[in-house]
Amino acid sequence: MSQVWIVKRKHLYLAAAVLILLLSGVLFLSRGKILPTLAEPTAERTIHMVVGEFKSTTKDGKTIEAYRWDPGTIVIQKGEKIKLSIYGVNGESHPFLIEGMNISGEVQKGKETVIHFTANQEGTYRIICLTHADIAHGGPMIGYLVVD
Repeated sequence: MSQVWIVKRKHLYLAAAVLILLLSGVLFLSRGKILPTLAEPTAERTIHMVVGEFKSTTKDGKTIEAYRWDPGTIVIQKGEKIKLSIYGVNGESHPFLIEGMNISGEVQKGKETVIHFTANQEGTYRIICLTHADIAHGGPMIGYLVVD
């Protein structure tokens, strides 16, 4: 003998309410967090930076300028694979080092410099332009990589 299931409208409403509560709970618990999925690749993330310049003239006619990395601060997750692409817009040459990561390179005007690395240690790492290390040389041109 076969049984016939009768689904009443109130049962559908109850099932929908339970589903909404479950999804709301998952979203509440995961807010601000990255939830990996099985299908998510472990590919590297590309971050784009540019070399920019601020230029002005003082009241006495002196030209002043300051160079910077833009964005000035980048947040990276510990263990994340990174492709850092830096494009030279202002200034002819920016030899740089990333303190504590044993990474160095040079950004030239009109060219892209690409660095691949994995952020294995938490901390804040400075990207320092060696040409613009202080105010006397249009700096300090320092950016920050924050590894959480």
